Amino acid sequence: MTTCSAPGKVYLFGEHAVVYGEPAVPCAIERRARVTAEKRSDAGLRVNATDLSLDGFTVEYGDGDGPPNVDAPRSLVEDGMSYVEEAVTQARDAAGDPEAGFEVTIESDIPLGAGLGSSAAVTTALIDAATRELGTPLAPREIADRAFRAEYEVQDGQASRADTFCSAMGGAVRVEGDDCRTVDAAELPFVIGFDGGAGDTGQLVAGVRRLREEYGFAATTVESIGALVRSGERALADRDLSELGRLMDVNHGLLSALGVSSRTLDDMVWAAREGGALGAKLTGAGGGGCIVALDEGDGARTALSYAPACQEAFRAELATEGVRVEDP
Repeated sequence: MTTCSAPGKVYLFGEHAVVYGEPAVPCAIERRARVTAEKRSDAGLRVNATDLSLDGFTVEYGDGDGPPNVDAPRSLVEDGMSYVEEAVTQARDAAGDPEAGFEVTIESDIPLGAGLGSSAAVTTALIDAATRELGTPLAPREIADRAFRAEYEVQDGQASRADTFCSAMGGAVRVEGDDCRTVDAAELPFVIGFDGGAGDTGQLVAGVRRLREEYGFAATTVESIGALVRSGERALADRDLSELGRLMDVNHGLLSALGVSSRTLDDMVWAAREGGALGAKLTGAGGGGCIVALDEGDGARTALSYAPACQEAFRAELATEGVRVEDP
């Protein structure tokens, strides 16, 4: 039995545009998915998942049981199980053991589909735990690569390397196409607002793709996000929080123009700004879920806690460590 964990993430800049080869800067945060893998004597797969969805559910899944019967959006549950299956496929391939079976237990304090990288964290932690259980531990960069391949399959070729690389490596990272690297970043004063909902990543990514193909201005908007990220990198290197916040505000506006924001996300962004945040934007695919704000004081978190759209507001520390082994 082997247990590993991996952190979630927020996007400082660049979600959606990163799918088209533009740069993005995600940052790992100390909310983790914890996955235990135990090798079975047969090729079966059974999954027990706790607190993986919006309100939490437990799933026993595998051995021909059919899809799990839970009170949660079907697309989220099916996607969640697809990530597990693809992660197991990658672990089997890495270990050269295509018939390996597993009992898998997932515990996560990262809400599914909320823009905090739940799928990447689960996939990354599971690949690490399963390969270690099979006696074939992998380096973090190889785990990141295999986790990306799993997400690429589930998302029909529309995934980027950003989420999985960030979850595997920890800290702040820069991703542009296949060029992935860590970047220096001092502790950033992140405040997260969560509306209690989730967006459908596949539908949102596909919607941006259609818009980009139909309208030249949408393609230009995607390119503008890439240019903004490059400016943001300079501000990050200088730890110019005012400039980072200003650019986060612009990034949110560009994402809204691409149709991936929502009324609740916009309401939380404005609440955080009015509470004194230096900047605020949605994080992740959008459509519902989380926003991230920069605020060294308590104003943004307090304002979010009173905002009708916000179910939960909390500070998030930068996770300097990526995927790691945990005590079972």
